[in-house]
Formats: sequence, C-alpha cells, structure tokens
Amino acid sequence: MLSLKNVSLRLSTEEREVTILSGIDLNFERGKMYALTGPNGSGKSTLARVIMGIQSPSEGKVIFEGNDITSMGLTERAQMGFGYAFQHPARFKGMRVLDLLEIAMRQGCDTECTCLRNIGLCPEEYLERPLDSSLSGGEMKRIEIATILAQDPRVRVFDEPEAGIDLWSFERLISVIGTSHDQGRITIIISHQEKILKMVDEIILIESGKIKMQGDRDSIWGQIYESARCACRENCKKEGENYAECTR
Repeated sequence: MLSLKNVSLRLSTEEREVTILSGIDLNFERGKMYALTGPNGSGKSTLARVIMGIQSPSEGKVIFEGNDITSMGLTERAQMGFGYAFQHPARFKGMRVLDLLEIAMRQGCDTECTCLRNIGLCPEEYLERPLDSSLSGGEMKRIEIATILAQDPRVRVFDEPEAGIDLWSFERLISVIGTSHDQGRITIIISHQEKILKMVDEIILIESGKIKMQGDRDSIWGQIYESARCACRENCKKEGENYAECTR
C-alpha cells in the first residue's frame, strides 16, 4: 500500500554535503503496525517527514496505492488520508482546543468530547482552552493525538508519542493507538519504548540513515536487545562479574 524505493536524502551546508538517509527500501502493508526505532539522530523523524511529504527525497520514490506521490506535499497527502503526530506539537495562537478538533474531525470520533475522553482529558476542562503556553507539553501531545484519531487517516505516523507524557497517560495512549488500529490502515510509530516495540507487528531499526534490521516483532526485538547489551558486562574488569552500572 505504501512503499519507499531507494530513498536517499542529502542536505548541503556551507562546508559539506551531509547524507541523512541512504538507500531506504520499505514496504508498509495495510492492516499492520510498524515501529521505527534506532539511536538519536539516526534519521527516524526525517524518514517520517519524507513519508508525509514535509521533505522531498534527493533520490528515490514514494509510492502510495500504486501512484507515485514523491512530488506531493503535506497538504496533498493529508487529503489522501495521511496523518502525522509531531514529536513536538505546534501551538496555534488564537485557536481553542475545540477549534482544532472541529477542523480535524471527519469520520473518526463521534464528537469532540469523545476524542478528548479517549486520550484521558476532560472535555469540560479543555475544549475552551487556548492552544498556547498554558498547556503543558504532555497536554499538547495528547491533544494532537486526539486530532489524529479524529481525522481517522489511512496512514498514521506517530513521532515518539511517549515524549513528555506521564506513565499513566502513556499507558492509556498506547492502548488507544492500538485499539484504534484496524485492517484498513497503516500505523507507523517512532519510539524507543519497549511496550510500543512489543505491540507492533514489525520493527524497523535505523542507524546512520540506513536500515540495519527489519522484520517481525519477535525476531527483531531479540536481536535489538542482544545488540544493546554492554559487551563487557559479563566479566567487567573494573567491578567484577555482572556489574549492572558499567559506564564503559
């Protein structure tokens, strides 16, 4: 349903050209949930922006339902059924939470109240609030996710939905994201969180702008866990066997 074919992205600075993504080949199938994971700065969010049309690749193509959409921007892709929850949600001066949800609503939530309740916010307390600095980062994050649920897009991209969220809210959010997914859509989540990685169907590990591993959740999770272990922990020369706080 959604494919990236040999996608690369290079950005030029005054001193040199920097490769952000290199030769990315991915196929996202309808009905599946995917996790993009990897070290900070590995290119995960950049890849999400290429999928959404916020950034255009230097090379390669983005194919959706058999059509080349590489040249289409964010607005066109949103009209086609793409939805994106940013890692750091934007604030809109002069708008209320209610205004944003009314713009977002299509076929998703029955009412604005339902959208907010689903993500753990009381409608009576939030609908009339302005989208400004009076809302915390965690509140803005939940409101933005509510707008994605209201849009009911066919391709949903969540960039680190756990960022700035307390533990209780995080548990509720991943439950809502999971239960709202169905066979008619693609859900892509950028995350390092173990609970999210264990919730999806497939995991894609990105390092230095390239795909290092990809496959079904169970097989890839085991490989990620093993590769993340400290190489010297079993016989640490500094502190002895199984030193759990090795800083090597």
